Amino acid sequence: MFTIFRAAFGYLLLVFVLRIAGRRPGKQLSPFDYVIVFYLGGITLTGIVGPEASLTNALCQIMTVALCHCSLAWLRARYAMASRIMDGTPLVLLSNGHWRTQALSKMRIQDDDVMDSARSFGTRNLESIRMAVLEPVGEITITPREEKK
Repeated sequence: MFTIFRAAFGYLLLVFVLRIAGRRPGKQLSPFDYVIVFYLGGITLTGIVGPEASLTNALCQIMTVALCHCSLAWLRARYAMASRIMDGTPLVLLSNGHWRTQALSKMRIQDDDVMDSARSFGTRNLESIRMAVLEPVGEITITPREEKK
């Protein structure tokens, strides 16, 4: 039974730590995806070569983590507040040519990160960006300015 509690605690702790660590720009996996991929691998390894090297313990840990992951996914889908807490909300980093310095520093993002994303959207300079938004999964979305006719 302690194996199940240890697995659930470890999973929830990693989700919490990754949520606190914040988002990083770029096309990356979401924090929940990282947790499930790496934690399941770690549990499997622990179950095979750890001090409790039994197939039953490994199976219990893997099933516990899978159940925790499904439970959090269900909570996120069912309750908007849970989704906002676990995933966060989009943050505006740049609006109408003005940097939102508080949002940038809070997320530990440099203006170079935003401009790097802008270049991948085909935008070369600051004047052609209407808005830059840091999405909950860490991707920066660029909205270009409307071209004047």
